[in-house]
Amino acid sequence: MTHPVLAAEDIALLRVRAASQLSPIAGTPHLPANAGAATGAAQALAVLHALASSPATAIDALALLHELQVHQVELELQAEELRDSRAELEATLERQITLYDKQPVACFSLDRRGAVTDLNLGAAAMLGIDRGLALGQPFESYFAADSASALQSWLTAAGVGEAGAVLTLQLASPPSGGRAVTAHLRTDPADQRCLAVLVEVPAAPAASSAAARR
Repeated sequence: MTHPVLAAEDIALLRVRAASQLSPIAGTPHLPANAGAATGAAQALAVLHALASSPATAIDALALLHELQVHQVELELQAEELRDSRAELEATLERQITLYDKQPVACFSLDRRGAVTDLNLGAAAMLGIDRGLALGQPFESYFAADSASALQSWLTAAGVGEAGAVLTLQLASPPSGGRAVTAHLRTDPADQRCLAVLVEVPAAPAASSAAARR
């Protein structure tokens, strides 16, 4: 026997009928709001059984069963898409973390108070410390006094909307040897962080021995 395709309003009515019959079928009490999925599935099967048991509602049972099966397939497809999206996002995040760590320059993330919230491997190598030890420490503590003061001035300006700056700073010594660096400083528009990229200033080339003799 061929059953006609139900219109959307007919499907909605079937859902209402199924919901209204969940409680009274087979003396089943009304489900609480926090009823588990297994209990709900058992009662849904009871509704289908009750509809299928009567010739007058058998066609409704078949239509409702088909709709539930389609809905299950839709949920499975959505779950598969979510799994694929999650795997893609995790892979992208892993690539970004790797790129950040492998940058050939020292990269720091700071909060608006100037505390280090993240740094890459190049930054830890430049400071000559373990990366974990830098987290939460004041960024200016790794610089000579004048440079630390310049950093604090920029952080204050960043707090009132200054976008960025390029400063020549002197690292503290030890452990970083008092080297000069160029600091590229930016505020992160996405949140309340500041971004700092440090590049070592090349040392002046030593005079040749011939020039030294002259």
